[in-house]
Amino acid sequence: MKIGFFAIGIGPSADPEMIRLIATTAEQCRFHSLWAPEHIVLLDQYSSRYPYAGDGRMPMPTTVEILDPFAALTFAAAHTRTIRLGTGICLLPERNPVVTAKEVASVDKLSGGRFDLGVGIGWLKEEFAAVGVPWERRAERTREYLAAMKRLWTQAEPEFKGEFCAFPKVRMYPKPVQKPHPPIIFGGESTPALKRAGEAGDGWFGVNVTIEDARTKIARVRQFARAAGRDPDKLHFSASPGLGVPLELDSIERYRDAGVHQVVLGAIPTDAKHITRDIEQMAEKLVAPAANL
Repeated sequence: MKIGFFAIGIGPSADPEMIRLIATTAEQCRFHSLWAPEHIVLLDQYSSRYPYAGDGRMPMPTTVEILDPFAALTFAAAHTRTIRLGTGICLLPERNPVVTAKEVASVDKLSGGRFDLGVGIGWLKEEFAAVGVPWERRAERTREYLAAMKRLWTQAEPEFKGEFCAFPKVRMYPKPVQKPHPPIIFGGESTPALKRAGEAGDGWFGVNVTIEDARTKIARVRQFARAAGRDPDKLHFSASPGLGVPLELDSIERYRDAGVHQVVLGAIPTDAKHITRDIEQMAEKLVAPAANL
């Protein structure tokens, strides 16, 4: 059973020295992965509902620092050698897919093939307006973007013509180290999100999910994969109980029994001394014992 750590690139962990410290400590403590979130902009006033809180509001100030996740993960890659690095999650429909494909391939190369592309369709309508991307049909846009990106990653001279993206025959190098491309891990808790993971993803990452929630949603993803003619046993499932939620080893074991391959834990960094202590304590309590489950 694997344990990941969330997050770098946000709040105090947007500081370069804090990223280095978190990344190197997590790697030394044998965490499996390190994740960076994404928001291009935040707004003080918004009507959209944040899906991971009961009141529908983001539990952080809109002045919080949030680095570009590809930049944060590249910086972490330069200070590590083994820990996997993932976007948690990349708001793909807000981005240019050709540029993003280049960024993904670049991080995968610079990390030596340690990158996981966590993607989602976004929840903040006002953010889409700020970057000039239509909110409507963002799920279809995401699927098409991924199809175009896969061609860029895998073909010598790809071309693409779709509704949301088009380019003539081009050359894009480097190609990703991982073949055919880095794993695509879908976020999201809704039925359409689970369907996307089963039909088009290499896995699913559930956030703020209980053990029973994870069990139910993993079963749905597997069902959607099977219906699409895909092998559900090839999918990878991660789950996070929430930032700062304490867990005991028996809970990790129950997540495993629910079908989870990796539990992603988090701690809110305040200063270097405390975050080092928190990571080391989590490792002693959970990471080392979980490796034997």
